[in-house]
Amino acid sequence: MTPIDRELVLDASVLAKWFRSEREENVDQALRLMEDYETGRMHVIVPPLLFIELLSVAQRHWAVTGEAMTGFAARLLTMRFRVQQPDLVGVGRWASRGLTAYDACYVALAEERRTVVSTADRQSLSTAGPLAVALA
Repeated sequence: MTPIDRELVLDASVLAKWFRSEREENVDQALRLMEDYETGRMHVIVPPLLFIELLSVAQRHWAVTGEAMTGFAARLLTMRFRVQQPDLVGVGRWASRGLTAYDACYVALAEERRTVVSTADRQSLSTAGPLAVALA
């Protein structure tokens, strides 16, 4: 087995590209991260809300319904992400700087884990400084 090179927080803007790439930018970069994850070269850390965000994306943007939605939810359950709830005070601190509470969860988690969040979210990139790295 390949040794783990890194640990990253990935947000929904990145992970959504793993499941649906149509009309998305930077898909190749997202798929490289997926390959690193699948080959064990990278640990993915996410807050619990990630799964709800991805279900919302599937419902609202991809028009997934019925059995396809329950199948997608079941597929999410098979992901071996490390799930960790970030400290609420840290989330509040990042939200007070202009991030949504959702996006603040990812940044606060990256800060706690002493890593970065990979994101395609412009607001996170402009607010979180070195804690957020662009997928590009």
